[in-house]
Parts: sequence; structure tokens; C-alpha cells
Amino acid sequence: MIKAIGFVALGFGVMELSGWFIHKYLMHGPLWMIHKTHHQPSKSFFELNDLFSLLFGGIAVLLIVLGAEELDYRFWMGVGISVYGILYFILHDVMVHRRLKWLERPKKGFLKGIFKAHQAHHKTNAKEDAVSFGLFVVPREFFKEEEK
Repeated sequence: MIKAIGFVALGFGVMELSGWFIHKYLMHGPLWMIHKTHHQPSKSFFELNDLFSLLFGGIAVLLIVLGAEELDYRFWMGVGISVYGILYFILHDVMVHRRLKWLERPKKGFLKGIFKAHQAHHKTNAKEDAVSFGLFVVPREFFKEEEK
């Protein structure tokens, strides 16, 4: 059981680290034509950028299927990636971008820091000059409270 929890955590962590790298160097690089739909106003519920979620979700499903018979590391890493994806959807699509209006914007704590970091990321609609490319690991500056 400890190994399973470790592989779930590893899958989650690898997703955050690889997500940061992919977001910074690929989405804001050669894959900008797809990702820019996320930085532009849209009247549609779906955007071309959602293809990335399908890709990452597909990887998670593949790992789960490949490891299901023996419940080996692939299964548990796929579960970790899936947990990351679920939390990504809730934090990014529901809380930050309000694609579904299930949650209010956070007013304090860790979630407010995530929210502020993502707002800073979207201050530009350009390929360059964006900041804060992770979802959970964001610079400390976004967790500081404003002076009143």
C-alpha cells in the first residue's frame, strides 16, 4: 500500500513538473498555435487548447490499463496523473476561469495564491512575457497578502 501511495504521489508530481515544462517551453513555444486559444477571449465552452487535457488524460488511461492486471506502478502513476487532472479541472477550469460556475473565487490562503499566479500568467495574451507556468508550484510572491 505504501508503494501504491508513493507511485500516486510520483505520478502527481511528475505531472506538475512536466506540465510546467510543457507549458513554458512547448505551449508558449512551438505549440502556441494551439495554446493561444486559452489566452484569447472565447464565447465557446471548448477551446483548441483542451486537446492538451485529452492528451494527458489519454496517457493516464493508458497507464491505468497497462498496469490494471497486476496493479503495478503504471496503474498507480496513472491514478496520480488522473488525480492531478481532476484537481486541475476544479482549480483551473472551475475556480480560476469559471467555465463552470460551481465555486467562488478564493479570498485567502493557498488557493488565492494559485488564483493570483494564474491571473498574472494571463496578463498578456502574447506568446512571450508570461509568468507562472505551474498549477500548484507557483512563485512565493503570489502568496503574499496585499497591504491594506
